[in-house]
Parts: sequence; C-alpha cells; structure tokens
Amino acid sequence: MTGAMPPFSLSDLAGGDRAFPTGRRALVCFVKEDCHTCNLAAPVLQAFHNQWGDRADIWVVGQSAEGNHILIDRHGLTLPFLDDSSCKTSFAWDFEIVPAAFWTDAEGVAIARTEGFVRQEWQDLADRIAVDLDAPPAQIDWESLPKWQPGCGSKHLDPDINDRLQAEASNSPIRARRIEIGEADDIAEFMFDQGFSDGLPLVPPTPERVLRMLRGTPRGPQDIVAIVPPNMAPATVEKVAINAVMAGCRPEYLPVVIAALEAVCTDEFNMHGVAATTMGASPVLVVNGPIRNRIGMNMRLAALGTDNRANATIGRALRLVVRNVGGAKPGGVDRSTLSTPMKFTMCFAEWEEGSPWDPLHVERGFKREDSVVTAFAMTSGPVQIVDQESREPDQVAGSLGLGLEGVFLSKIHRMPVDALLVVCPEHAKSLLSAGPYSKTRLRDRIQEVTTRPLREMVANGVSGAGIPAASAAKMTAAQLESPAPKFASHDYIHIVVAGSDAGKFSAAFYGWATGAMGSASVSRKIEC
Repeated sequence: MTGAMPPFSLSDLAGGDRAFPTGRRALVCFVKEDCHTCNLAAPVLQAFHNQWGDRADIWVVGQSAEGNHILIDRHGLTLPFLDDSSCKTSFAWDFEIVPAAFWTDAEGVAIARTEGFVRQEWQDLADRIAVDLDAPPAQIDWESLPKWQPGCGSKHLDPDINDRLQAEASNSPIRARRIEIGEADDIAEFMFDQGFSDGLPLVPPTPERVLRMLRGTPRGPQDIVAIVPPNMAPATVEKVAINAVMAGCRPEYLPVVIAALEAVCTDEFNMHGVAATTMGASPVLVVNGPIRNRIGMNMRLAALGTDNRANATIGRALRLVVRNVGGAKPGGVDRSTLSTPMKFTMCFAEWEEGSPWDPLHVERGFKREDSVVTAFAMTSGPVQIVDQESREPDQVAGSLGLGLEGVFLSKIHRMPVDALLVVCPEHAKSLLSAGPYSKTRLRDRIQEVTTRPLREMVANGVSGAGIPAASAAKMTAAQLESPAPKFASHDYIHIVVAGSDAGKFSAAFYGWATGAMGSASVSRKIEC
C-alpha cells in the first residue's frame, strides 16, 4: 500500500494510547515474536529509536499479546511497542511479510517501505530517514547482518484470522443482521431458544464462517436465489450461506444447495403445498454429474443413510432455508400429522458408473457432463424392497413393482403420484442377466404386476378407502373387471441406481400428490 496509510489508535505496552498519524514523521514496523527475521530486525529498530526517537516516532507494532512481551524482554527494547494482537491494523495496512516497515510523513503518507529483510533495503531506509530528519545516520554495524533473510507471513493472513477480519471489514459482503449474545450464554442453546434449529445442534454462523462459505460460489452475496414459500421471503446467496453453515456444509457444497433451493421454489414443485400438507411431504434430492465425486458424495454403501457429510448437510441446509427464511415450521404452516425424518435431510447421489441405464439427469434432458440436482416431493421412504431369491429378470422387476404397490395404499391404483425407485447394484445386474433390460421395460413390468381389476379398488368392510360403494354400484360388470395399473402412467416412475455391490435390497420413496394440485419433480443445473 502506498499513499496515506489508514489511521489507527492502539495501546502501547506501557498502558498509553498511540494514534496514527502522529503529526510528525514516523517509522511503523509490524512484527511477530515467532518470526526469526523480526527478531533480527528488532535491535535495528531499537538503534533507529536511540538515534532518531527525539525527532520522529519509531514504533513497533506486535501481532501477539504474549509474544510482544517476549520480544521486548528478549532484546531489551525500550522503544514504543504497540499491541495489534487483533491484527485489525495489520489487515488495514495490507502487507504480506513481517517485518514490514513504513516510513511516513507527518500526515501519514508512506514515503518508503520494506518487507522482510534485505540488508541493502534497510540501509537505504536508514539513509532516507537520516536525510529526511537532517540527522546523523544510525550507528549500526551493517556488515554484521546477513545480506538477505526471508520474512514470515503476517499473522493477519492466517486463514482463520483473515476470514474474521474480512467479515468485519467495512466493505464486507455480509449484510445480514448480526445478533450479539452475552459472553456467558451458550451459543448452541441460544440458537435452539431462537427457533433456528430443526431439533439438532447447529454450527454457529460466525461472520468468518459465512464469508468462507460464500467463497464456494461465484454468485454475489446479495443475489436473490429464490422467493421462498410460505412467507415468500427473498433468499439471498448470503442467507443460503448462513443456513449452509448452520447445517454443517463445506463451501464446495453451496452450489448444490443453491440449485436445490431454485428447484423447490418453482411453481411446479410447489414448496408451499409440500410444507403445508398434513401428509408430511418433504424434498428428496438426487444429485448427478461430476460434482458427485468432486465434493465426495455417497452413492454406494449406505447411500441413503448416515456418515457422509455432503449427503447429510446439503439436504439439511435446504430444509433450514425453507424453515428459517421461508417460515415453514411445525405448528405454523407445517401441519404434518406425523411428519417424517426426511424433514431433517434426504439427499444422495446416483451411482451412474454402476448403472446399466442413462442416469436420471440425462433422462431429463441434460448432458452427461452436467452437474444436476433433482428434487422430488416425497411423503415416505426409503422403504426397502427385499428380494434375495429371484434370478430371472422379470422376477426381479416384478418384486420391484410389488414394492411400489404400497404407495399411499395398495388398494389405490391409477395414481398420478411420483415414486422414486432406487435400484441396488445386485438387482440391476440381475435385471440384465439375460440381456438388455431397459428402464421402459422395467416400468412396463411394474405396471403389469401391479395391475388389479377395479373391483378390488371398491370400498368394503376391510377398508373404506378406494372407489365409493355407491359409485361402484353404478358400474357394469365389465367396468369393474377393467384393469387398473398402480400408476396413471410411466412418467410417475423415476428410477436411479445406488448402493453397495452386496445385498439384494432396493428401496422406494413414495410421493405426494403430483401435478397442478400437488408437486412435480424439478431438476436444476448446478453452477459451480
């Protein structure tokens, strides 16, 4: 930095206050105790003070509260030593290496500067000071000093410290309201009390954590990602980042969370209805494309379960945004009778490499190299479909179909309702054991094995659900014998592959109402 240096006010170690600019020429040198080169420079700075301290301010600014005292005692320093253990002044002066020395005029304009230790540069600095002060040169045995010695990285550039300083800076991208809590308060309990949590502990969204999260996307912090139902509140990238921090995401997950939020906040997905229905629907996210591997998502062993940070926190971050920005909280708009654990999180990646079919996003019109997230509104799942005995492809497909017959209720057919079938690798291999077995053929088989005559759909003494008896009484015998497959069409049967190589256990998610009166699945490309 050149020109006028930022003003500051710091305490010296004698308990006084020192303000810059000082009204006269000044040498300000930033140091830290654990830097060998700063220790080399300390006696030189003391010599400067001894020679010129009556004509100029010769100040050392230390970056460690404890280290400052150590440095003074080690070298017997008597020159003014200022405390910048917060590193705010170091950050404002914008240098990289310590020792960093600045020679300024009375108004605080930098005349000369040097970082690290190059003997000739320090000699030139000493000569410049002597000339400017019209004073004798400093009494220093320059030949006894090394010609060159590298400095150390300034403490304010340490990632954790720099993130805090960036977040606190006047030009910080963070605009969200900051909530101050008492020193004695437990921040985890505070967030529970404020209603920010989904029932599990949250990661405190400190400014530095939010700033770090924002680096996961090229989008501007104040860009509006979506208008989030039910409150129809604007969710900026910053607000999404705050909830992603609370959920435990890493910055590289943020683009997936953003794309997922864009998907569920469309009219087609109908997040308001998904949140408000007493059936307890919730988004289920399926991720496809290269980003799966880049951020370490799980698509193999325990893909629908625990222990993968990306899977768990991406889904949770979406839910927290819908809750904390959109206002979808139980007892308010969320009126789920029983609700579902999927309201904590449900996100996984498709194992495209182990699938015999085009992956989900390619089926939906994207390129294979695209990274895509698809959101489904589901009321229950994953429900395991167990078949360890079938060997023939149609047998395996038949079992998968029977596993889907329970959507809503096995008695209800011709349903315009989405179902997400997760085929495990062993079942996928069995399907192909006699040759190609397309998704179309699998869907056909599902519809075939779940087809029942309408008369089985009539309300009766076993179950009052289904076709009302009065309506059935008006139907002909032929009408009652007409076949009714489980789903209204193939379009409602979505198929992906995930899971470990061992185990013939597939799974299904059962959907909520699909279409104009409900929710349609939506895919969004992930912009990294």
